[in-house]
Amino acid sequence: MRWSGQLISGNTDAADAGGPDPGSGPVQPGLFAASDTVVRTFDTPGFRGATFYEVRAKSVLNKVPGASPMFGWTINPYRGCGHRCVYCFARQTHTYLDFDAGLDFDTRIVVKVNAPEVLRRELARPSWQREPVAMGTNVDCYQRAEGRYRLMPEIIGALAGSGTPFSILTKGTLMLRDLPLLEAAARDVPVNLAMSIGSLDEDVWRTVEPGTPSPARRLDAVRTLAEAGLGCSVLMAPILPFLTDSPEQLRATVAAIADAGARSVTPIVLHLRTGAREWYYEWLQATYPRLVPRYRALYRGGSYVPSWYQERITNTVREFAKAYGLVRPKAGAGQEAETESFRAVGKPAARAVETQPALWDEDELSPS
Repeated sequence: MRWSGQLISGNTDAADAGGPDPGSGPVQPGLFAASDTVVRTFDTPGFRGATFYEVRAKSVLNKVPGASPMFGWTINPYRGCGHRCVYCFARQTHTYLDFDAGLDFDTRIVVKVNAPEVLRRELARPSWQREPVAMGTNVDCYQRAEGRYRLMPEIIGALAGSGTPFSILTKGTLMLRDLPLLEAAARDVPVNLAMSIGSLDEDVWRTVEPGTPSPARRLDAVRTLAEAGLGCSVLMAPILPFLTDSPEQLRATVAAIADAGARSVTPIVLHLRTGAREWYYEWLQATYPRLVPRYRALYRGGSYVPSWYQERITNTVREFAKAYGLVRPKAGAGQEAETESFRAVGKPAARAVETQPALWDEDELSPS
């Protein structure tokens, strides 16, 4: 396995790791070596069909390549994700572990059971400059497995105790379990929280994000965080072409986000990288086969939608954000301008397309 170099010797006991008790499921032979990994399965409905690889990592803080304006470091206590989002861009990273980007990503979850211990050691180094650390940038740190392994409480405590600012992006309402810890941390360091909510369409949600809390529950979590004074931004992501991108759907989603007291809204249109692309198209063919030709036409240029599509979505969401009070003038500005309450994320601007099919006209977009 390519990632065996990230392990340290020594078997991992579930009780020592804060994970499920050994009786929750059979302990199988390690995937790599008996001294490196414990492999567990559980019979409870929420974990049926999933396998957990409990590993002991050498390092937890990951340096982000290049210059990032938001954060330079990340923490990923898990690899693979039980949320099973069919579009997840992180799917391809599972192939680095010699797993596949499809079913393995959903059901073979790697758990760095010693993550808090290693993190405390890394944060104590004299060379650590207390740069912002982001969590949830690859897979969700509040996926269902966190309910058993409980790695995040100690991670939050270690970051706050060292004076390190941090951010969390999640679809998991399990973050509310750690609300007291987050409130305490926010008194010592900057803490930025964000929830991902792409739409309110429950029919789409049930099939495209089958392991996640419902959009309504995520909105309730945003409201709870707002009422607690922590605040929570919302990534309106991903917006799915021809499924959750109509003006009516966009308006309803922005209105609900604003009503929940979100600090900001950031629209992000679906992008389909290698790994995610194949798995998403398989799901699309099984669930909405009539849309497959239209997707192939829209994404024929690569992983991202054309700039004209991104701009229309961005402009539409911006107008709704203004209408619902999520965009306000900057203090002292002569005209209305975007603030932290609205941000647009997409592919870097490219040359405009001369002929642009109507965004919501089902007859105009056809495969080439």
